[in-house]
Amino acid sequence: MQGDKGGECGESSVQMAIVFPFILMVTVAVVQASMWVYARNIALTAAREGVTAARTYQAPESAGAARASETLGRIAGDSLAGSSVSTTGTSATEVRVTVTGQAISLIPGLSSLSVSQSASAPRERWTTP
Repeated sequence: MQGDKGGECGESSVQMAIVFPFILMVTVAVVQASMWVYARNIALTAAREGVTAARTYQAPESAGAARASETLGRIAGDSLAGSSVSTTGTSATEVRVTVTGQAISLIPGLSSLSVSQSASAPRERWTTP
């Protein structure tokens, strides 16, 4: 009788040894995806803050990039590495701020995941009817 129980325990251990690495890989993949989404949210928040500052009436040309950089410094921490802010695409009637960076990687051998988020809005200005 005891031999039968021992065989069942041995089978269970072998099954766990086979299944556990897959469970661990899925868990790490979910955490990695969450970190990438979090980095994208940080970049989008900074881009939106930059657009809000740059689109106000008579705002200086550098207001958007300055506000986006300040926001990154305040909320990004280590979650968005190598971040940069660009106002390429801004015109007299529209403001565009793009924030790029790298989400940190937990998976060995996987380089940092690239993140790029943009926000745009019309520039506030006086017009005549």
